[in-house]
Amino acid sequence: QVQLVESGGGLVQAGGSLRLSCEASGGSVMDYVTSWFRRAPGKEREFLARMRGSGGNIFYGESVKGRFTISRDNAKNTVYLQMNRLKVEDTAVYYCAFGTACLGAECYDGSRYEYWGRGTQVTVSS
Repeated sequence: QVQLVESGGGLVQAGGSLRLSCEASGGSVMDYVTSWFRRAPGKEREFLARMRGSGGNIFYGESVKGRFTISRDNAKNTVYLQMNRLKVEDTAVYYCAFGTACLGAECYDGSRYEYWGRGTQVTVSS
């Protein structure tokens, strides 16, 4: 059973940066599609970024493209989300997710992922 634990959230001023981590156990990051999502209060879950098990075929949601970067460390079995130029509207709970069967735009759909972390809160102040 894959378990995912996010960390790195916190309070940051607008324009600042944070790096989130998602440490996996019970499975290798190289065997899954790994993605980041977020959910802001009163809003639907939003896809942010995805990386295939090969480490390639990365793509991002429109709202974070150019500001956020997904990466991973295979030796640490950890996926990261570097978030730069943060905005107040980035305030949300951030989740990592692992899945085995999504292609292209299917990966925007959270229901395609089998494993989820509990999330880490990111709050951006003005």
